[in-house]
Amino acid sequence: MFEALRPQVSSIIDSNKTPDAKMQDICELLKANVPHYDWVGFYFKNGDKRELKLGSYAGAPTDHTIIPYGKGICGQVAESNQNFVVPDVQSQDNYIACSITVKAEIVVPLFVNGENIGQIDIDSNTPDPFTKADETFLEFVNFEVAKIL
Repeated sequence: MFEALRPQVSSIIDSNKTPDAKMQDICELLKANVPHYDWVGFYFKNGDKRELKLGSYAGAPTDHTIIPYGKGICGQVAESNQNFVVPDVQSQDNYIACSITVKAEIVVPLFVNGENIGQIDIDSNTPDPFTKADETFLEFVNFEVAKIL
């Protein structure tokens, strides 16, 4: 599945659309084609503030448009610069609940010129669905997205 999506992601990046439109298309592509991706979004560093701001996303609307560094999974990744896979969100003390249906989350930082400028965030309503293949694929997605930022 991920191997089939790689050229589609690259094709979106190479299109003549704006960066925001490209990221929106990627969110929609992933949500539509990966059965355990129920919400897909990008968060980005909000200027000089120690917070993340929601960018493009596909899935249910969220109240979490601003996330302080250190808060929730996304806020922790903003500080750690490391992928964070949460098989069971209920087991995380520092989890920000977006929906009662979310069971698992994966967040992968997005680097431009070695700086963590954002991340891709995936919520899943399936318990413990993420594998190393998800991490590797999302790292590829962020590598591609970094080309347009």
